[in-house]
Amino acid sequence: MLNLADISPNEARTLIRAGKLDQPTSGMCKGHVQANLVIVPKSLAYDFLLFAQRNPKPCPILDVTDIGNPEPKFMAPGADLRYDLARYRIYKHGKLVDEVSNLEDYWQDDLVGFLLGCSFSFESALMNASIPIRHIEDNHNVPMYITNIDTVPAGVFSGKMVVSMRPIPYHQVTRAVQATSRFPQVHGAPVHIGDPSLIGITDINKPDFGDASRINEGEVPVFWACGVTPQNIAITSKPELMITHAPGYMFICDPKDEDLAVL
Repeated sequence: MLNLADISPNEARTLIRAGKLDQPTSGMCKGHVQANLVIVPKSLAYDFLLFAQRNPKPCPILDVTDIGNPEPKFMAPGADLRYDLARYRIYKHGKLVDEVSNLEDYWQDDLVGFLLGCSFSFESALMNASIPIRHIEDNHNVPMYITNIDTVPAGVFSGKMVVSMRPIPYHQVTRAVQATSRFPQVHGAPVHIGDPSLIGITDINKPDFGDASRINEGEVPVFWACGVTPQNIAITSKPELMITHAPGYMFICDPKDEDLAVL
């Protein structure tokens, strides 16, 4: 049986492009950077670039493509953003209109792609510190929630931040903060620890995206800014077109996680 943690990013992308791999990518290609995807028309690209620059916690930019070119030249030379993610979401005027396995029917010559850092990239650091990752243990997608935390508006884009959650044993919370703080380009340190109601989450067992994680006795929910934020922004800001990854189905990049570490 293929061990998805041990395959290379190119092998994973090849399997995805061939339609042979369709599942959340957490734990795949262990040690390699994973990224969120946002694609918008050229007419909206500057607004989104400015939005990401003003909101580096949920939207840390790793790569930006040339207009009409689906190749992410810095994060994965030779890759193709039209085919190398397992699932894509299509938003038009604030509504999710489709979820597809490739972008053949939606690609346009004026599109610009953005790869944004993903918290899956710091999970290796957590596991190396012997901190459990519940959604990997239980083989489900990470839970993600829309919060009451405002993003900084830019152009047509505004709305609330989305966060991902991982239950962490109380005695390991400090270590989890230290481990993830080394990776600001993939969301860095948590934005909230503990009571979910303080950031507008009314039921932690009902995530807005992904799957609920069990929280054991002696564990605390820890929340990190999440690159699904642009999908919530698409719903609230209603741009004419925004294409994204499906939550949890990330683009797998060539660089190693440690390449993005700052300490």
